[in-house]
Formats: sequence, structure tokens, C-alpha cells
Amino acid sequence: MNLLAFDTSTEWMSMAVQRHGQAQPWQHHAAGGALTSTQLIPQILALMAQAALRFEELDALVFGAGPGSFTGLRSACAVAQGLAFGAGVPVLPVNTLMAVAEEARFQRQAGEGCRVLAMLDARMDEIYAQKFYFDSGQWLSDKGCRLIKPEDIDVTEVLDMGMLLAGNVFETYAARLPQSGRVHALPCATALLRLAPALLAGGGAVAAAQALPTYVRDKVAQTTQERAAIKAATASA
Repeated sequence: MNLLAFDTSTEWMSMAVQRHGQAQPWQHHAAGGALTSTQLIPQILALMAQAALRFEELDALVFGAGPGSFTGLRSACAVAQGLAFGAGVPVLPVNTLMAVAEEARFQRQAGEGCRVLAMLDARMDEIYAQKFYFDSGQWLSDKGCRLIKPEDIDVTEVLDMGMLLAGNVFETYAARLPQSGRVHALPCATALLRLAPALLAGGGAVAAAQALPTYVRDKVAQTTQERAAIKAATASA
């Protein structure tokens, strides 16, 4: 399949182009954040040129829909909608935590029965977390994404089920998370490409206008008063 995939849900910007008949995709990874708005489209155009593909030739445009950075998700969705609308191709929004699970599985070369607790830093002392199970070549999840404190993770369950802990949370919350099974993994574009065929076959593609980001938290920042209260409480502790 001809696919363009990109993710800007974390501190990194990741994109890749897959062309039918080519064994390896063209890919680019760089710092995201504030640079996303100025670098995402030029880098996508550069990759498409390297792959000698026109947007009209894509079977779908794949993007990390969330959860993740509020600004990053809005940027990715806007670019996905604009490019897909102009080219007349469908859009495949992908759960970023599923992409984290897939990248962890790929790194560990795990197969059927692989279990992953995928996590992304949600800031404000919380993490986005979701459990996944790999079965018959696809990822299953019996529960949706949760916004939790690191201490809310059931350590016993993680150990008993041999679950991988995957994500970008281990540096920030190192002492507050289980020590076993850690895999640093991001929702990179190549993981999106690996997920795309099964998701497209399952009817996951939508028209450009229907492609929306997934927000788990409505409140994305603390007010000045809240920050001052937290600082005062910390100083008096």
C-alpha cells in the first residue's frame, strides 16, 4: 500500500512514507513541540518527493490521533485533514497508545499473546495509560485510555501477566513505576505503518472532515493561582 504516516503527539515529530513494492519506508524523526507547526509540512513534502509519490496516489493518510500533547494533536489533525481533503484520499486516525504498544512489541520481537501497558506522559503529574493484548495479528483492548497517577498501576497484575511497560514516562516517573518489563517506546510513524493494514481492513478509515483528535483531558494547563498554591504547599511541606 502507498501510505503517509505521521505523529506529533509527544515531544518528537515522526513521519514515514511507504510505497508499494518497496521493502523499507522513507522516514524522518526530529524534535517536535514548537517546531511542529513550521517543520511538519516541509518534511512531509520532502519525504513524498524522495518516495516519488503524489498525494493522490496514497491509499490512506495515517496520523496519531491521541491521546497526547493538545497542541501536537491539533497540528497533526489539521495537516491530515488538509492534505487528505486536497488529494481526495481517506484518513486513518490511530490511537497513539496502540502505536506505543506496537513499537514495544516490535522492539522486543514479541508475537502472539504479547501484553503491553502503554503509557504516555500527560504532564501535571499524570500519565495516559491503556492495556493491550496482541492476538491474531492485531491489538485488542478491553478498556479505553485512563488518566492516572503512576502509583495507580497495579504492580501485581503487571508481574503476574508478564506485561511490558512501554512509553516515554520512565525518566520523569522512574521511582514511581514498576521496575520490570520497561521499554522506552514512542508512537512513531513506522509503528503507525505496521498498524495501518489491519485497521484499514477493519474499516478504520474516515473521510477527511471526520478525522478528529482524541482528547482525554479537557484541562491542559494549570492556572496561575493553581501553580502558586502548589508552590506554596510544597514550600511549607
